[in-house]
Amino acid sequence: MQFQLNDVTKKLPKHLHKFVVKQPYEEYTAQNQAVWRYVMRINVDYLSKVAHNSYIKGLDKTGISTEVIPHMEGMNRILKDIGWAAVSVDGFIPPNAFMEFQAYNVLVIASDMRTINHIEYTPAPDIIHEAAGHAPIIANPEYAEYLRRFGEIGCKAISSAKDYEMYEAIRLLSILKEDPNSTEKEITEAQEKVEYLQENMGELSEMAQIRNLHWWTVEYGLIGSLENPKIYGAGLLSSIGESAWCMKEEVVKKPYSIEAANINFDITKPQPQLFVTPDFAHLSLVLEQFANKMAIRKGGLSGLRKLIESKNLGTIELSTGIQVSGVFTNVIADENNKPIYFQTTGPTALSNRDKELIGHGIETHADGFGSPIGKLKGINIPIENMSPRDLEAYQIYEGKTITLEFEGGLKVIGNVITGTRDLKGKILIISFENCTVTHNDKVLFQPEWGVYDMAVGKEVVSAYAGAADINSFEDTSEVSKTKTHKIKYSDNQKRLYGLYDSVREIRNTKNVTEQKIESIYNDLLNNYKNDWLLLLELYELAKTHKLDIQEKILKSLEVLKSNNSYTKLIENGLALCH
Repeated sequence: MQFQLNDVTKKLPKHLHKFVVKQPYEEYTAQNQAVWRYVMRINVDYLSKVAHNSYIKGLDKTGISTEVIPHMEGMNRILKDIGWAAVSVDGFIPPNAFMEFQAYNVLVIASDMRTINHIEYTPAPDIIHEAAGHAPIIANPEYAEYLRRFGEIGCKAISSAKDYEMYEAIRLLSILKEDPNSTEKEITEAQEKVEYLQENMGELSEMAQIRNLHWWTVEYGLIGSLENPKIYGAGLLSSIGESAWCMKEEVVKKPYSIEAANINFDITKPQPQLFVTPDFAHLSLVLEQFANKMAIRKGGLSGLRKLIESKNLGTIELSTGIQVSGVFTNVIADENNKPIYFQTTGPTALSNRDKELIGHGIETHADGFGSPIGKLKGINIPIENMSPRDLEAYQIYEGKTITLEFEGGLKVIGNVITGTRDLKGKILIISFENCTVTHNDKVLFQPEWGVYDMAVGKEVVSAYAGAADINSFEDTSEVSKTKTHKIKYSDNQKRLYGLYDSVREIRNTKNVTEQKIESIYNDLLNNYKNDWLLLLELYELAKTHKLDIQEKILKSLEVLKSNNSYTKLIENGLALCH
């Protein structure tokens, strides 16, 4: 077990446990800690003016310090008071798994820490983005409920076969971009792969669309008026570069609507436009509008076709409440575009109210499952609405050899063995022996194949990704084989981190002397003349304790400012010291 179970995390289904990793706290270098401190102090100073008022309040509520990278255990103790929890993962995880964690009120935190080279913006998810971006806003109850509901709906979204390829390509690119040891060739090839996939995705799947909505709200959302919006998206809250950039006129501000579902994003670049919601309630309104268009609520032929195209495990629910979970491979429709027969291939399970029906698991239906849908030809009353007297009148009862002719040319001929009903007595399954199922001249089931179980239902009311009962199938989802790179540090870098450690200890113990600061300052000048962050930390200490060396350090910082890469970073750091 890589994480502590508490009242929230103990509800997580077992198949999500494999994505959780132990937070590698001992791997954070003293420079990582200094990067956290710098970003957080800049953020709190700047975001207190431009972020939604829930942010600063939320930082206090969630116990996130500006001084040190948070321990997951500590965050969890505080988050559980607002009904949430946090777990550590390795970078990006598959979108449906990410959403499912969210549905269980669990915040997924990528535990790696951005390098100093990506201090303003990181292409990979990291602990600043997750802990300091997402967690504080969750303290707002209305937003927290939006996030939970988003996860609940999002994890049922149907993916296309290309979605997973896209996820892996983005994951690899983000890992390569964050690793200072990656070659230009590796990054270029990975970037080209992402761009190629983006241009050739075809029609966006439900999962691709809902990921777009997630990006333009949870990650990059603005709230308030178009003229004076505030920040609430975690990507903006955690990026000192983009939180300032997004407020500029060059970034187009649009009213947030369901249209955002069709606008793709590039995770490796600043966003050219952002969406503004008037309030958190509007987010939930748009989410409901989108859910109303999803197969989970519409069902029908389009829902079945989405599942077939996905080539993944999915579920349909018929009007009786029976749920069929498996890999859907075929559907027959009538001239009115209504499905009249569906087929799965391979292990299939039948359920009702998300619980597998006894005797109808994947052992019974190991080779697939097919069934007609709809009403009997020439009979107004569908089978599901027939009373025992109706069933007898139409001779649908045990021991009888019958022919059921459905609208659309489907025929079921066989001996009725038994029926399966739900608790309220509604018939869900009729089982036959010596059964033949045909559509016009095509044979769909033959007597020698054994018992035929026919699902009862006049229409498909819902279709969604995953199984109705998560215990019906062995877990087939995989943790990505592409792992976040563990950065290898040279002896020279390790020595530099030792200096960072010394400065941190001096600050924490308040044991500040002219001699100690001067010794580290000289070492920096001689061996690490481009390290602006430690120089800033030395200046802060020297200024706070009124040491004579502060003027020397300030002059060195002014020299470094001539390097355009550091100018803004140093200016922002100096502003905090004054």
